[in-house]
Amino acid sequence: MTRKLSLSAVLTLSVAVLIAVGIWWRHGHARQQAAQNAASVAGQSSETNAPAAGSNPPAAAAQPAAAAGPVSSAQAADADSTSLERLAAVPASSALPDSSEWKAGVNYDVISPAQPTTVAPGKVEVLEVFWLGCPHCYALEPYIRQWLKNKPAYIEFVRVPVMWGPVHRAHAQLFYTLESLGRDDLVEKVFAYMHNVEDQSGSESVLFSNSKEDTLKQQEGWAVQNGVSGDAFEKAYNSFYVGTQVQQADEITQDYEVQGVPFIAVDGRFSTDVGKAGSEDKLISVINFLAAWEHDHKQGAG
Repeated sequence: MTRKLSLSAVLTLSVAVLIAVGIWWRHGHARQQAAQNAASVAGQSSETNAPAAGSNPPAAAAQPAAAAGPVSSAQAADADSTSLERLAAVPASSALPDSSEWKAGVNYDVISPAQPTTVAPGKVEVLEVFWLGCPHCYALEPYIRQWLKNKPAYIEFVRVPVMWGPVHRAHAQLFYTLESLGRDDLVEKVFAYMHNVEDQSGSESVLFSNSKEDTLKQQEGWAVQNGVSGDAFEKAYNSFYVGTQVQQADEITQDYEVQGVPFIAVDGRFSTDVGKAGSEDKLISVINFLAAWEHDHKQGAG
C-alpha cells in the first residue's frame, strides 16, 4: 500500500536536498581555494627577502629547485592552515603599540609568530642581535652602553651574536668566552680594537682565520695582551657553556630570520632597527616605547 506525502513533508525534503547540495558545493570550493593558497604560499617562499639596512648575511649558495608536482588536498589544507595561523598570530591594529611618533610597519614590525623569551615573569626582554665586526653595531654601542645605565628596571637586556658564517661563529665564540670569564669590559675593548684594525687594513677578518687553531691562537693572544690568562681563556673557549651559547645563538638567528644587524627584538613580539627608527638615539626611544607598552600590557593582562 502506498502512502501519499503531505505538502509539509515535501517541503521539508526539498529543503534538506538544497542544504545537502549547498554543503557539497562549499566543500568543493574550499578545497579548490586551499589548493590555490598552497600554490601561492609555495611561490612566495621561493622569493628572496630584501636585505635590511646594516651588515647583511653573505649570499647563500644556490640550491636545486624541488621537482614540481600536484598538490594533494592534505598539503593544500596544511598550507592554508599555516597561513591562517600566521594571520591569527598578528595582533589587531587596535592591540598594537601606537603613538603620534612611532607606528607599526614603519618604525617597528610585528614578529609572527612571536618568539619565546627567557626573562622572569613581569620582565620585558630587549634582545640585540649583533656582530663584533659590524660597523653599524659599533656605532650603536655607545648608545646601548649609556641606555643600560638608566634603563627601566623591568627591562632585561640580552645580547646575541649573529651566526651567518664562519667569521661570525668565530667572533661569537670570542664574545661568549669573554662573557664566561666575567670580562664584559673587554667586549667594548674588542669592539674598538677590531674596528680600528678594520679601518687600517680594510679587512673584516680580524681575530679570525680559516683555521680554527689559528683563530684560537689570535684571539687568545689578544686576550693575554689585555690581562687574561692564556690557560683560562683556552679552557673557557672550549667549554660546554660557550659551545651551548654558540648553538643557541645559531637557533635565535634562524628563528628571528635575522637579515641585518644590529637587530632589536622586544619581548619576542616586536622588531626594529636603526633604519626604521631613523637614528641611533631614536632607536633607543623606540625600544623604550615598545618595552613600556609591553610591560603595561602584561600588567593589565595579569
